[in-house]
Amino acid sequence: MKHRHMLAIGLAAYALALIASAPASLLDAGLRHITDSRLRLAATQGTLWSGSGQFEIRDSNKVTGISRSLDWRIRLSALPRGKLVYEIDLGQSRRPFPVTLSPSRIALTDTDIDLPAAALALGAPRLAALNLTGDILLHIDSLSIEREQTLGKLSLQWRNAGSAYTSISPLGNYELNLDSDGKTIQALLHTLDGPLQLDGNGSWINGGNPDFLAVARVPPQHRQQLSPLLRMIATERGAGDFEFQLH
Repeated sequence: MKHRHMLAIGLAAYALALIASAPASLLDAGLRHITDSRLRLAATQGTLWSGSGQFEIRDSNKVTGISRSLDWRIRLSALPRGKLVYEIDLGQSRRPFPVTLSPSRIALTDTDIDLPAAALALGAPRLAALNLTGDILLHIDSLSIEREQTLGKLSLQWRNAGSAYTSISPLGNYELNLDSDGKTIQALLHTLDGPLQLDGNGSWINGGNPDFLAVARVPPQHRQQLSPLLRMIATERGAGDFEFQLH
């Protein structure tokens, strides 16, 4: 029994030594493998133990995207349980949050991340034409990402929404809720407040193309300004009513 304890201690010490000295670029390799290069960690410095880099979220073509600076440090308390858990700090006003990593899985819980409005165009490239403004608050209740499967529940709030092509600001505040059971993703969009009313819903197979329909309703006093803007990406169905389909 004593020899077994010594062996376990030796293996643990060896594992810690590998983590402390392994280059941080291995984290990028892991993200690329799990997310099919949709998530990247560029310009890394440090080791697997602690370091910094640029966290990138890329579009479906893995070409364009947005990035945020981040720092990480491993949680020692999780190692005895056989888990690799990192404390992530995005350098924002939000609190640091834990991320659990394995060779095939990323897991997050109770996490808040601020993003620019341009992040919306990563999921719906046609939106890039509107040069969107405002702030995105991403709240993750729970999220597990594997190469072929995403499981979890999260919400996106678009606050002080606007476009560089209209003087009406803000257009409103909106919320998109996403819920995935590992097989099917359900999406629901609704307006929190504002002159431009947005509502939508959809569902699609995990890993497949989205099937989502949004409806925009413009009040009469704003139709002259906003209708040309919405015609850039949506189909006009009637006076002040527009449909935007994502599939």
